Amino acid sequence: MTQISFFHGTHNRLQAVAAWLGRECREGRQVLVYVPAEERSKELDRLLWTTPATGFTPHCNSDEGLAAETPVLLASGLDNPPHDKCLLNLSNEIPPGFSRFQQLIEIISVAEDDRLPGRERYRYYRERGYPLETRDIAEGF
Repeated sequence: MTQISFFHGTHNRLQAVAAWLGRECREGRQVLVYVPAEERSKELDRLLWTTPATGFTPHCNSDEGLAAETPVLLASGLDNPPHDKCLLNLSNEIPPGFSRFQQLIEIISVAEDDRLPGRERYRYYRERGYPLETRDIAEGF
């Protein structure tokens, strides 16, 4: 069963996502980021080129030739995911087919338009019996 982790309390969701992805990448983990909104995907792409401050987080789109060798993949859809390890949801919806992944990460900011859909997703997962972990990241990771 998919392990689901909610990290909440950040003031900037994309900054927190970039910081978390950088940490996971340094630890050698593969992460697929579900980001269906094209503009948000572009924002995250730009941010990952400068995070951490002294480098960048290796990443590419999941349909690019280097995807098999790249730890962080950005995907606008989840029809044919390149792996089933870790999925980070950067949408305000339940990611389609999330249950095929070993782990699902939800990073939620304090903004109402982010927090309220996050609560709905949390309730959805809880009602279906998924193991849930929550952690306040107001002070960072």
